Amino acid sequence: MSPKVVASNQKLRAKIHEQPRPEVAGKPPAGFEPKNTVQRLKWVEQSTGLNLEGMPLPRLDELHGIIENHVGYVPLPMSIAAPLLVHGDYARGEFIVPLCTLEGTLTLAMSRGLQAIAMAGGCRTIHLKQELSRSPAFCLPTITEIDSFLRWINDHADSILAVAESTTRQGRLLRVDPTPIQQWVVLDFVYDTGNAAGQNTVTLATEAACRYIHQETGFHYYLESGFNSDKRPSRRNLMCGRGHSVTVEYSMGSHVLDFLGVRQEAVLDFQQLATSSSQAIGMLGDNLHLSSALAAIYLATGQDIACLAENAIAFSQASPDGGDGLLFRMTLPSLTVGTVGGGTRLPVQRRNLELIGCGDRLHDSRKLAEIIAAAAAAVELSVLAAVVSGKFAQAPENYGLARGKQDR
Repeated sequence: MSPKVVASNQKLRAKIHEQPRPEVAGKPPAGFEPKNTVQRLKWVEQSTGLNLEGMPLPRLDELHGIIENHVGYVPLPMSIAAPLLVHGDYARGEFIVPLCTLEGTLTLAMSRGLQAIAMAGGCRTIHLKQELSRSPAFCLPTITEIDSFLRWINDHADSILAVAESTTRQGRLLRVDPTPIQQWVVLDFVYDTGNAAGQNTVTLATEAACRYIHQETGFHYYLESGFNSDKRPSRRNLMCGRGHSVTVEYSMGSHVLDFLGVRQEAVLDFQQLATSSSQAIGMLGDNLHLSSALAAIYLATGQDIACLAENAIAFSQASPDGGDGLLFRMTLPSLTVGTVGGGTRLPVQRRNLELIGCGDRLHDSRKLAEIIAAAAAAVELSVLAAVVSGKFAQAPENYGLARGKQDR
């Protein structure tokens, strides 16, 4: 790699420590021509001070811990959606959201939802908690040892915490929740992982704690029991969360509903259908299009894309606002995301995190989780409006399939 590219990468890493960028000025220019792409790049630079041109590649030694048997790169198209207006616990102001996707009209859907939310004055986000766990199971000879083992765990809680936290700078052990199942005792080690998404953090910390417990008690253990539903959807993750839990809320008057082409009564009528059908098929939570938004942002910001399995669950609901408008709420209980480690070390993903003002400052992973939740809520709103208004098929027909009708 040339010295010029290396220097460019170093500058990108240094910029992440700067103050958040100025607020976004309006909407990005539209269009599919090369000149429109140039206009959008200039618009982003004018709005944020950040130049998105080019794709700085990582040094090969920077791929250690990210991929093995490396042979090259697969370019993915990247887009932006704006303006995201958030009044959150950690995310405050206007943001440009980077997306990597192969799904035509997803960017348009998010942009329309973001515009509607901005017209309504923005959305409120609440960061509920940050908890990631690893759940080993200890095997006891008979069920008669369960009580004494649980007492030992309780009596040695301080020692277990000290051993676990000795392995990490990001992780903080919040508690250990025991659950006896037959002759096994599952110990759910629950952590706050700071700015890291934390899967490796909790694994290494829990392994150290389990070795200590084994040395002191002699009981055999399996480091992972499956109880924490890592990268698998479950009712546990829906109700208890895994990673960050965020709730989004915004209120839309009739003028915004007019912009979306829907009426209050029609939205509430469709919601009854959607809720009933979701219950009928046993869906976890209820949402229309969450996974697409998460996948696009995860790829753009270096998150573990496999976490979609546990993250693409939510509660989404609209209710009357007391007039002819609607109050929307969406809770995403499981967002396993971070701003340090893993794919966030890659230069382009690092640059995209810089675009939304997320780095390794205190609680930046919580800020990222709120931004992701709000952007996902915008797609949910847009898809809801498209279905209710009877225009769900028009966007793919007009945009997504305009050059690919032969594939149908």
